[in-house]
Amino acid sequence: QVQLGESGGGLVQPGGSMRLSCSASGSIFSILAMGWYRQAPGKQRELIARITRAGDTNYELSAKGRFTISWNNAKNTVYLQMNNLKPEDTAVYYCTSDLQRRPDFGVEDYWGQGTQVTVSS
Repeated sequence: QVQLGESGGGLVQPGGSMRLSCSASGSIFSILAMGWYRQAPGKQRELIARITRAGDTNYELSAKGRFTISWNNAKNTVYLQMNNLKPEDTAVYYCTSDLQRRPDFGVEDYWGQGTQVTVSS
């Protein structure tokens, strides 16, 4: 059993900052990559940021320069530091992880339950 637990969402004013955290727990052999998606009302879920085990990162265009993804390997925890937040960043943010539960298993994709981020004055 593998679980992803997110924290750090809430209400923030435009221009403010927020940090999201997501920890993977359970029977995990290896994590290959972790990332964050978001879904705003009436819109499709979109990839915001992703980081691989090697430390390679990629960002959605609107997140570049404002958001930073990082990963604490020892804690199986990924962070998303969000600065200069805008009302259009309002969405449910989901953590994802590509991992192997056992060395003889293939790579599986796991999702967190989501955390609401609201940017409003």
